[in-house]
Amino acid sequence: MLERLLADHSGVVRSSVLLDHGYSKTAVRKAIEAGRVVRVRKGWLALSNADPLLVTAARQGLTVSCITQAARLGLWVRDSSRLHFAVPRPGAELRPLGAILHYHAPVLPRPRFALADTLENALVLVAQCEPFEDAVATWDSALNKGLIDRPALAQLPLRGTARRVLAATDPFADSGLETYVRLRLRWLGVPISAQSWIVGHRVDFLFGERLVLQIDGGHHTGRQRTQDIAHDAQLQLRGYTVIRLSYAQVMDSWPEAQATIMHAIALGLHQRATLR
Repeated sequence: MLERLLADHSGVVRSSVLLDHGYSKTAVRKAIEAGRVVRVRKGWLALSNADPLLVTAARQGLTVSCITQAARLGLWVRDSSRLHFAVPRPGAELRPLGAILHYHAPVLPRPRFALADTLENALVLVAQCEPFEDAVATWDSALNKGLIDRPALAQLPLRGTARRVLAATDPFADSGLETYVRLRLRWLGVPISAQSWIVGHRVDFLFGERLVLQIDGGHHTGRQRTQDIAHDAQLQLRGYTVIRLSYAQVMDSWPEAQATIMHAIALGLHQRATLR
């Protein structure tokens, strides 16, 4: 069926693709008249339930990219409220209201009429567009999810900020919050281990030998919260000091959170682990 072919192309497709697969112009016209498909613009058709981002890209002559594409791929993004698109054919684009358009040349060639960018192209635009910490958090997320690895990124013709972002990445960062903390505390001069396994569970950060820092994201509710509290107790019984920070403390009240960590280190709470 014609609809199956559109579904195989993420719900939005060039009308020429349908013709190439043997559908006549009459069949396409009847599908439109019956409401089974929608004409997005000249040369483009879509299912009625197609991804609105892809429909917008087709209508405006754009490619979904940067943080918008990163969010579509399930990556950590600090703020995805504004839409970001790449412009594959400058001069033919229409700007959606409030959208950010990127005119940079892609690191990987884009297929003609691509509506969604490759992960590599999206990440490079993130590095060029977003604040450094936010960009590293998104790159960390891609690495942590196994969507790409550092050697593959290192082989790309990266420049300037993108190289700096790659150098700062850590594939073991389980959340964007961990990325921010790691970047903000690397100047301390204290050994910091991420995702260390202690007393049967992983901890987000271990400073020195016995100062544990846990970062609570949106998952820290219900059963997960109960398990975390129980693990904190086991750590404390074994001589560890546990500091637990919330999303708001990391993102909105960092100076106060950092002062707490620095105070703990000044007291030597990161030293002399004693297991009982």
